[in-house]
Amino acid sequence: MIPVGDIRPSQLLWTYGPGALIDLPNLSVMTMGLDRWQENQCLPIEEARLLEAVRRVLGPQVQKLRKPPIQAEEDATIMGVPVRPFPRWLRCVKCGLLGDWDSGLFQIKTNPYRPEDTCFVHPNCKGRDADAVPARFLMACRSGHLDDFPWRYYIHQSQGFPDCNGTMRFFEQGASLQTENLWVKCDGCAAPARSLVHAFGKEGKKNLPACRGRHPHLNSFDGSCGETPRAVLLGSTNSWFSVSLSALAIPQESNQINQMVSDGWDYFADIESEAELAITIKTLVKSGAMPGIDAFPISDLWAAIQKKRDKNEDKQPVKETEIKRPEWKVLTDPKAPNDWPYFLTSKAGVPSGFAGLIEEVLQLQRLREVSALIGFTRVEAPEESDEPDERPPMARLTREEPTWVPANEVYGEGIFIRFSEKSISAWEKLDEVKVRDQKLKIGHQEWRAARDLDPAKGYPGIRYAMLHTFSHLLIREFSLECGYNAASIRERIYSDSEADKQMAGILLYTAAADSDGTLGGLVELGKPENLGRIFRQALKRCTVCSSDPLCSEHDPATDRTMHGAACHACGFVPETSCEKGNRYLDRALLVPTFDCQGAAIFPNAAWE
Repeated sequence: MIPVGDIRPSQLLWTYGPGALIDLPNLSVMTMGLDRWQENQCLPIEEARLLEAVRRVLGPQVQKLRKPPIQAEEDATIMGVPVRPFPRWLRCVKCGLLGDWDSGLFQIKTNPYRPEDTCFVHPNCKGRDADAVPARFLMACRSGHLDDFPWRYYIHQSQGFPDCNGTMRFFEQGASLQTENLWVKCDGCAAPARSLVHAFGKEGKKNLPACRGRHPHLNSFDGSCGETPRAVLLGSTNSWFSVSLSALAIPQESNQINQMVSDGWDYFADIESEAELAITIKTLVKSGAMPGIDAFPISDLWAAIQKKRDKNEDKQPVKETEIKRPEWKVLTDPKAPNDWPYFLTSKAGVPSGFAGLIEEVLQLQRLREVSALIGFTRVEAPEESDEPDERPPMARLTREEPTWVPANEVYGEGIFIRFSEKSISAWEKLDEVKVRDQKLKIGHQEWRAARDLDPAKGYPGIRYAMLHTFSHLLIREFSLECGYNAASIRERIYSDSEADKQMAGILLYTAAADSDGTLGGLVELGKPENLGRIFRQALKRCTVCSSDPLCSEHDPATDRTMHGAACHACGFVPETSCEKGNRYLDRALLVPTFDCQGAAIFPNAAWE
């Protein structure tokens, strides 16, 4: 094994997971599938609700959520995730020689003391070794396949020279590095040099071969693939999109011991005596699988295990569509526990001037979020839907059905804002609100129809759009007030207008993998005197956008988008913070705009 670099563990879920390319200083590598990871180096994470949601998507064979491997500073053993060089094609920076890295034309040069200096070289190029860098073109399709750019096909077969195996060279011609100035030629035949501009767009469809169904991270091929491949650049953001699930760790039992037993029931289900329980707890403490389990007496834990076993519960899988509802019940329960190690809350007053619309504000001094990676897509970002059959083709993390998936837990703080159900229900009945609702719905249907998805499914409703827009305005305002950057603040929208299941609230929280999630500034802004001022500033700031009147007059029904009056200047936030990829936003639902005056839920008198 050759160390070639390092990344943060959390990046293995969001940026550089299995199948993703890591662009290192001197070479490009791909993270291999979970089959190649050292499972015994990945500590488990306990979160029963999230595990059940993962099982509903990937199957009941999934047994664990596990952390990515972490290298301890004092540990001399090699620990990490396996990678392989990709793309396989390299070019010499001096002579432009283009070839496969295992063809013998290039050699790898390692440095055990400085892994980041690992690189490929073209030996004895014009008298001395020259650096060889990845050829920055690939071929991908919507089914999650990724392949090397077909250099020989592109220069030979598509131009009538199918039998040539001569050496090829890559060169630049022109002042800029646009594709029309990038060329490839063959030294061994009369095939004319060809510009890379013909590999992209509509012209690229006839100049590229069919997709081979390749999964480089699994060293496998799916066989025939019906999708049309397209050329992509190395490092482009559309080459890998993570598909993940997340849940807040919330108490659902009457006391901490019962909750601990419930969380770790997979460990305790088959224990038959206190002595066996003591051995199990020692193992859990040593492995770090259940932090804090040793704080409880063995006898109390054994009693809780017997009590849970006597209930003989028929455990039903938690539906993914219902993963937020238990959180809503705990957050809105007046008698909810508020002194747990990972869940500490206190009520704050409603800001003056907003009592008719805001019903409750909750400060969360401590919370824990667990996220799990279940797959990835390429070319197009995954459709945000609660229905598994509504997702685009999702590439696998393993060759066989996975028995575990990588997960990450982060701790932070937050503010929960609950809206008055009576006020929102009355607002939803306004005629102008119904008009905005219809426009957003048509845009949603057209967007999905263009991607061969069922237009009748997936629309979250006008209530969600209003709550989502208000959440974005607060994220932008919080980032200016408390020192967090906008990408460090995340949202969870609780929205449902179905009878007896109504939800209307937003949770804004910091859950970063470093100290950025524990500064305490966000909770401080939840005090009534601070929150009221922030509400007013956010609403006033979005009344007029610097892109108006274009922004306020934007009609999703005419251009097949999923947002109304919203843009980067007024309503968009970093996509890592948004649970819907900056979709279903419309500030006309909050404040009067140039184009719409009657759909605003906040009349001017409430915040001026």
